[in-house]
Amino acid sequence: MAVVLKTRKRAVGATSYSRAGDDAYLRPQYNEKTPPCKNACPSSNNIRSFLTSIAQTGYYGRSYEQAYEQAWRILTETNPIPAILGRVCPHFCETDCNRKEKDEAVSINQIERFLGDYGIQNNLQHEKLTDETRSEKVAVVGSGPAGLSCAFQLARRGYPVTIFEAFDRSGGMLRYGIPTYRLPDDIIDAEVAKIEALGVEIKYNTKIGQDVSLDDLKKEYKAVFLGIGAHVGWNLGIPGEEGEGVMNAVEFLHKINTGESMDLSGKKVLVIGGGNSAVDAARVSLRLGANSQIVYRRTKEEMPALDEEIKDTEDEGIHIEFLAAPVEVIRDGGKVTGLKCIKMELGEPDESGRRRPVPVEGSEFVIEADMILPAIGQGPDFIGLETFNENGWIATSSAFGQTSDEAVFAGGDVTNKLGTVTEAVGLGHKAAKAIDAYIKGEDLPKEYPPPVVKYSTMKLEYYTSMPRAEKSHLAVAGRVSNFDEVVSTLVNEAAIAETERCMSCGMCFDCGNCYNFCTYSVFKKPAEKHEFEPRYKMNLDACVGCKKCAEECPCNYIDMQ
Repeated sequence: MAVVLKTRKRAVGATSYSRAGDDAYLRPQYNEKTPPCKNACPSSNNIRSFLTSIAQTGYYGRSYEQAYEQAWRILTETNPIPAILGRVCPHFCETDCNRKEKDEAVSINQIERFLGDYGIQNNLQHEKLTDETRSEKVAVVGSGPAGLSCAFQLARRGYPVTIFEAFDRSGGMLRYGIPTYRLPDDIIDAEVAKIEALGVEIKYNTKIGQDVSLDDLKKEYKAVFLGIGAHVGWNLGIPGEEGEGVMNAVEFLHKINTGESMDLSGKKVLVIGGGNSAVDAARVSLRLGANSQIVYRRTKEEMPALDEEIKDTEDEGIHIEFLAAPVEVIRDGGKVTGLKCIKMELGEPDESGRRRPVPVEGSEFVIEADMILPAIGQGPDFIGLETFNENGWIATSSAFGQTSDEAVFAGGDVTNKLGTVTEAVGLGHKAAKAIDAYIKGEDLPKEYPPPVVKYSTMKLEYYTSMPRAEKSHLAVAGRVSNFDEVVSTLVNEAAIAETERCMSCGMCFDCGNCYNFCTYSVFKKPAEKHEFEPRYKMNLDACVGCKKCAEECPCNYIDMQ
């Protein structure tokens, strides 16, 4: 048997240092990680970067105006409508924010709104990724958030893009489904104008499948994106529903948002449902003079509407009748006089994850009403596009939106079954990448983001507790009789302070702990500062593998490897 000489690797540097175990041979390494806010964001916004761009203004010797513009450009790489999303996004990012384990989540959505408004007020314009203008044209059907996002990303890549919009103004459900006290028209107009400035053309009053066939569109355009939204409201399917006095909330909000006059003074309006459309319809009815209330078959905890919108609804004095479901519209001589409901109790969770409402036998009761607005859901209008209708939605082969027709892509509500605005923006972006690859005959590159940094791997005690910037609402008495915007944008000082609450999870922010705690002079500060890079250089020849730098790094940017 041959004798094999085994050698053991010596630790680099500091020969007098000894330590038991293999850890002695590990060395520090900078490893950027994915912050949980970005991981949770359907638009994949680089949240940490735009927050720290402002928070570290002094470190880089910038003016705050320079920092705001840089942050706006980082944000609009993935989200071309920040002033809109800053008002209507459900901010999944804040739900996952590591700061919650210290005090409260960073008010990311408020900073997004602040930056969006700054971009509008200072006429900041988007920049293209290339000077090349490609010969292949792309058609986008629908100017809602998915269509705008897709058109924006394609135009930045040099494609001539035309949006075909069925209505006479842009925005889709942003304009026709969200009341102006939440999202003013001038904000939509300003954000869309920035996208048009990239060369995107919008043809209004043009319904694909009716005014122009999809086949004719495909003859002129290399690829088509369908972002047709979901503008058809669902019926209740109960006796007495047909006739005057019952109007779907989707139609109702559309009428009001297009400026149609509707006098509801003194009328009793019942809204059926628990989503954002339901609370919007109830609050709009109130502003038109109605005595409005909501009927919802589950409890407040199960309502899909935003918590903030539910609170505003109740603050405005609108009653919500929980655990009640409609069974019949009561009429007298054809006129609506009430709604027969049945009480419900919650059973086991259904496919949505919420507890299923179960009728209580013999518990019927009647609520007086002059008008009933069902807001239980909505779907797409497939007239002229029936070939893509699969159980009421458009099916795609992947998250990048390609349909059964390889030249046709889709995204937004029509594929996501009534998702959020930020999900629509993300889906439009992904589809744009897929269209670009399809036209060029390339495969989509696979992305491998770094692991998500968890609060349990961070040194939270390093960070100082700081109060969260809260939204400022108009007083109830000053808002229920008009459509003035209810929530205001943060002022500069509050926005700056809020960005300083970001813990820069998984990325160096120059806390100095690695330098201060290392007794072997491993860390050296370079003469030049480079953004979004480590603030220190490492001399690993001097390292003994004591791990102190990694243990004291508060944001978990240093690993021992």
